[in-house]
Amino acid sequence: MVKGTAGWESSISRSLLPLTCGLISCAIFVGAWEVIGANPENPISQVLPPPSKFLPVLFENDFKIGLGSQSASIYQSVTVTLVRVLLGMTIAFVGSIVFGLLISLSKWSELFILPILGLIAPIAPIAWVPLALVIFGVSNLTAVFIVFMGVFFTLTIATVAEIKRIPDNLLITAENLGGGNFARWKFVVIPAILPGVFTLLRLNFIAAWMAVLAAEMTGLRDGLGTVVMTGRNLFNSNLILLGICIIGITGFAIDRLLLVIQRRFFWWRI
Repeated sequence: MVKGTAGWESSISRSLLPLTCGLISCAIFVGAWEVIGANPENPISQVLPPPSKFLPVLFENDFKIGLGSQSASIYQSVTVTLVRVLLGMTIAFVGSIVFGLLISLSKWSELFILPILGLIAPIAPIAWVPLALVIFGVSNLTAVFIVFMGVFFTLTIATVAEIKRIPDNLLITAENLGGGNFARWKFVVIPAILPGVFTLLRLNFIAAWMAVLAAEMTGLRDGLGTVVMTGRNLFNSNLILLGICIIGITGFAIDRLLLVIQRRFFWWRI
């Protein structure tokens, strides 16, 4: 009983250590920022005002950013950006799994299609912005499309690679147990590739996050990218830094959420 209690306490301490160190490092960073920016004559404080200067912007405008009818609350901006990036990533994740499975059905498909995917995958998501504007105009579809294009091809290539690394003995065992082609794909192949592809999806989240922000800077009326652009148009450093901080905090929170989902729903690995 004592041994079990000790193990439980050790587990808690291991989980609290990263949180504690992270909070301490953030506190030191913010404190140093405040000290450096305390002098209003300091040129750095003019460009990078400390948090005590730009955080009150939230309260001054009743948590709304923008001009007149074009203003949007900060809650709406965060929510809209999250919906755009998560929708694009979800479509890309499901589409890459389906397309990767179809490619793997034929050796000829791999030989002819994978080189095309390898050619398109390195293209930065931001490079798709002009094309997206021509096709969809300034709309939510533009942001979703850019996120999709930023991760779909990489995930499809990863899906094919994950299928290739499935041990043959698993497929042979499933066949010996009477599993047909559909059963083997459903109960062996798909569960085997999901953790690896989702891991790559989480690693590509930063690229998708930057892509949706770039799309929002093209003229959308809401979203976190619009907050930064509004600050630029108004020559307001406080608003720019406020938007940057919210982008960083929100992106970090979503990355942690994806990590929790990965550990909770894709805990198995071959």
